[in-house]
Amino acid sequence: MALTQIDHLTDEMAECTDNCFEAAQACEWCADECLDHDEEMARCVRLCRDVADLTTLHARFMARNSAYHDGLAEMCADACEECADECEQFDHEHCQVCADVLHECAESCRNMISA
Repeated sequence: MALTQIDHLTDEMAECTDNCFEAAQACEWCADECLDHDEEMARCVRLCRDVADLTTLHARFMARNSAYHDGLAEMCADACEECADECEQFDHEHCQVCADVLHECAESCRNMISA
């Protein structure tokens, strides 16, 4: 069953769900890669893990049409932006890819709220 078959999901919610899951995957990858580097990456690891949990939770809330998903969307967008800013400070490919995915996720969360 495709997400488009869940009748309560708007186009913005479906896009946001996809982007949240992609952000969670990128953050888990980035956090794992950062563990191989020195302590300057510790904040990046913590933020990536927080965002992975938040984006996954947000996607789950949207799928079940929770009344809390709009409030969580704002928190999710803010966390994605903070984590992206942290990732952008490092030249590692995984950090740069993660930052790009997080900016897209934050934008789709905000678009969903305003739709």
